[in-house]
Amino acid sequence: MDFELTDEQKAYRETLRAFVEKEILPVATEWEHSGRYPAEIVARMKQMGLFGLTVPEEYGGMAADMVSYALTFEEIARGWMGVAGVLGSHSLACWMIARHGTDEQRRRHLPDLATGARRTAIALTEPGAGTDLQGIATRAVADGDHYVVTGTKTWITNARHADPLPVLVKTSVTEPAHRGMSVLLVDPGSDGFSVSRDLPKLGYKGTETCEVVLDGVRVPRSALLGGVEGRGMQQVLGGLEIGRLNIAARAVGVAQAAYDAALGYARERTAFGQPIAEFQAIQLKLADLATEIQAARLLTYWAASRADAGAATGARVDMEAGMAKYFASEVALKASLESMRVHGGYGYSQEFVVERLYRDAPLMAIGEGTNDVQRLVIARALISGKGHVGW
Repeated sequence: MDFELTDEQKAYRETLRAFVEKEILPVATEWEHSGRYPAEIVARMKQMGLFGLTVPEEYGGMAADMVSYALTFEEIARGWMGVAGVLGSHSLACWMIARHGTDEQRRRHLPDLATGARRTAIALTEPGAGTDLQGIATRAVADGDHYVVTGTKTWITNARHADPLPVLVKTSVTEPAHRGMSVLLVDPGSDGFSVSRDLPKLGYKGTETCEVVLDGVRVPRSALLGGVEGRGMQQVLGGLEIGRLNIAARAVGVAQAAYDAALGYARERTAFGQPIAEFQAIQLKLADLATEIQAARLLTYWAASRADAGAATGARVDMEAGMAKYFASEVALKASLESMRVHGGYGYSQEFVVERLYRDAPLMAIGEGTNDVQRLVIARALISGKGHVGW
């Protein structure tokens, strides 16, 4: 049983860490508060090949193992969680195209997506359908060699940069609903396609999050992901597994940043003639956080390694990814709040990083399926015998 990273993974982590320390941390607070888009950081991530994380090597991508994939989001989120979001939905959509796309779809899209020359995202959620994706209302009606798509999608990260934008639609109305659902790779330059507005958010700034309107958009049948109708829900659920790994890893990064801030402040801040780190109340908080963050990290790497092991056979890791996402995001919530408490009044100030972490952390408990949903996924896997606790 080996819990060590490989030499290659360690070197990759150090490269990421140096990038974050030099190019993200010095500007994150200022740019986040001003609402500035991190164009320079995105350009550097292109140069590093990070947009090709989940793209096969034959199309110019990194074809990263899932542990390295998790390391990417952990390290970048440790610097600025919003920047990690630029890569998050892009990597998920690339994985879906690589795994489920036709040969022509892969050839057409993946090389540009791998370099970041084009970016992508994924449009699932609607104003009236989030957790219950089978309740989506966006329709794609066949019209000769095209579909005519009508509907509204919301909470779309990278919406203004996505080309193509994979959109979950209903290509037929049937029971059960998932059998009539498909994914279309929509060209954002199509007539009737518009990004209607940017959604105001508590945190998760740096990347845009938008509402997208499709008003009679004509999409060629060749843009149907995989070329066969009715497989959209299956394709999306497979993608959400790795999406939950990236959310878990982001949560670990945010939690680590909160702990680092708390530890550093506790060593420097004095009260009653000594550093507050000498007080038992502060020591207990630090001990709890360090233990829980390391547990979250190991659970996330374990889930990632299980995904790697199942990649060849197509085995699902719903339970493992759900466990990692659920636990790590709860740890991030606790770590950000406890770090704020360690900082006292300064933790509530925008001059310190803790208030940003406190605003960013809640998203991980909601994104890619709420934590209540994750608990149900875990429980159902255990009850059905498809999952178990232990090695």
